Amino acid sequence: MLFFWTFILGAALGYIFGYYLKPNRRLRKVIQEARQTNMAVLEEGNKGVYRTVVTEHDQTSELVVEVKELAVTKAGQVKVEYLSAFYKNPAFRTRKGEALLREVRELLGDYLPLSDIEWYENAERQITAQQNLKTLNTLHKHQLRA
Repeated sequence: MLFFWTFILGAALGYIFGYYLKPNRRLRKVIQEARQTNMAVLEEGNKGVYRTVVTEHDQTSELVVEVKELAVTKAGQVKVEYLSAFYKNPAFRTRKGEALLREVRELLGDYLPLSDIEWYENAERQITAQQNLKTLNTLHKHQLRA
C-alpha cells in the first residue's frame, strides 16, 4: 500500500513539475536572453562612415573609417569612436588593425564634422527593438503572476 501511495504522489509531483514549473523556467530564460539582445541593439548607438583623402609624398588614397557616435556638440562636431579603417589604395600605407586605428585617431582627432559622416539607417531597427522590449516586459510581468 505504501508503494502505491508513493507512486501516486510521485506521479502528481512529476506532473506539476513537468507541466507547470519546468516550462516557466525555460520561458523566463528565453525572455531574459531576448531582453539582453534587444538592450544590446538599443545601446549600440549610431554608426556611420567617414571618408577623406590623405596625401603623402605625392601619393593619395581615400581613407574610409567606420565610426560610432559617442556625443554631439553644439558646434556640430561629433565625438567618435573609431571601429575600423582602411585605405582604398593598399600600397599607400601598410598598417592594419590597431596600428591603423591609432594612426587614424592621430590624423583625424576625436571629433569629426557631423555633416561629413554618412550614418547607417538604424532608426527602424531601434524602434523594433524598443517595441520588442516593451512586449517582453509585459510578457515577463504576466509570467510572474502565473
